[in-house]
Amino acid sequence: MSGEGDRGKLSDIQLVRAMAIMGVLVVHATSFATVAMKESNLYVVYNFANIFMKIGTPVFLFLSSFVLFYSYYLRPLDTKRIGNFYKKRLQYIVVPYILFSVFFFLIRHFMYYSDRSLEETVEKFVVQLFTGKAYTHLYFIFISAQFYIMFPLFLWLFKRKPNLVKWAIPAGFIIQYGFVIMNKYFLIAERPASWALHYMSYFMLGAVLGIYYPKLKGWLQIHKQNATGSRLLGWIMLWAIWLSASLGHVYVNHTARLYGVNYDSLLYHTLWNIQTITAGLVGIQIAQILLRHAKSWQTEMMTRLGELSFGIYLIHPLFLLIYREFPPETGFSPLIHLWYLGGFIFALAASWVVVSLTVRWMPKSWIVFGKVPPAKRKSRLVPDRGITS
Repeated sequence: MSGEGDRGKLSDIQLVRAMAIMGVLVVHATSFATVAMKESNLYVVYNFANIFMKIGTPVFLFLSSFVLFYSYYLRPLDTKRIGNFYKKRLQYIVVPYILFSVFFFLIRHFMYYSDRSLEETVEKFVVQLFTGKAYTHLYFIFISAQFYIMFPLFLWLFKRKPNLVKWAIPAGFIIQYGFVIMNKYFLIAERPASWALHYMSYFMLGAVLGIYYPKLKGWLQIHKQNATGSRLLGWIMLWAIWLSASLGHVYVNHTARLYGVNYDSLLYHTLWNIQTITAGLVGIQIAQILLRHAKSWQTEMMTRLGELSFGIYLIHPLFLLIYREFPPETGFSPLIHLWYLGGFIFALAASWVVVSLTVRWMPKSWIVFGKVPPAKRKSRLVPDRGITS
């Protein structure tokens, strides 16, 4: 835990991060196809992949909260520790965020707005930097930064009033849906999905799981020696709720995109919320199964992907942007489908290689991609750094 926790190693978390970054890449790689391929017989596949895998950002946020509360809850809370917490967030999250905000802003500027005045350009950049809008994916870092500001307050509150922890998850849902409903009717935020209040159920679930994980770990482990009647029922219900919400979310998006069916925005949010908040728990269970049954090279590869996930998240849109400059010049549908698949593979492979080489060979690579453990360490520790989320 980067030296900030002593409650045991969380080997499964990096595997869940790997699943989350794969979800991000699938969603971004299929985004154009959900618009351009509506006449294709395989549109159902594109829509399914785009919506079913739409778990990345909320799962990363849930994991961030989980690891932070797991790491800090039993440690004394003082000004030195809080200062150290913010120093690390500044170094490993904010600095890379600023760097990539400048990078992607300049790309967009020279591609689309090169005739804009210097004054307007600087003004736009400052606004976008402080609202997470310099490029489409950077809103996630903006959300994370909001949570980091709130985290010491929540930590202090839960340490001071432990009985409040049992109310954290209901309170998270109330705050989140209060914000969503208020914004639906009163437009209190231009982009509600860029604000931490939009994700409070994930933060609070992560908090509760992080605080009580030693007690709850047994419930999450799917194993015949660990199975009781109540746990088996709980596992079945969790997976049934996750699959039902996921498929329901896929269905409403398919009919809306293809046939123009109009659904209430709260239905979209509720289905997405149930799908993704259960996906975090299901992901932990899948990770534990993989750790027990998958080959070591497979779990090592997924672990490394999880460790690199923050850097991959930051840079992968660049490779998708480059890739999309070379669409297939043919109407032959199998090649078009392969081209869309190639976008996912190229973005993943190129991002993985660039981040890995940067971390290995560049001094102070944290400036670019945050703190990443060295490759092939015998003992992999879980950093508490967002998507890292």
